[in-house]
Amino acid sequence: MEIFLISLIIAALWFWSSALKAREFVFAATQAHCRNFNLQLLDDCVALNALWLKRNPQGKIQCWRSYLFEFSSTGFERYQGKIVILGNKVESIKLEPYRESQ
Repeated sequence: MEIFLISLIIAALWFWSSALKAREFVFAATQAHCRNFNLQLLDDCVALNALWLKRNPQGKIQCWRSYLFEFSSTGFERYQGKIVILGNKVESIKLEPYRESQ
């Protein structure tokens, strides 16, 4: 019983550490993407939207994570974006249609 409990605690700590690293990676990728399009990442925040296990192109099972964020092009309107990662690779970044600043 003790071995099971210790294993469970270790697995929980590993998952928590993995989630923090993934969030930092996603935040940096989102900031860079917004910077490339002259957009402002609002609230300096990305929020986990979905979590699943999926296979990568090589067949290895990895965590698939989807995060939502808000951005602005003018500083007044808020738009929503979504970034999806599989393991430690960005699969997609999608932005709502937005008004370009002038």
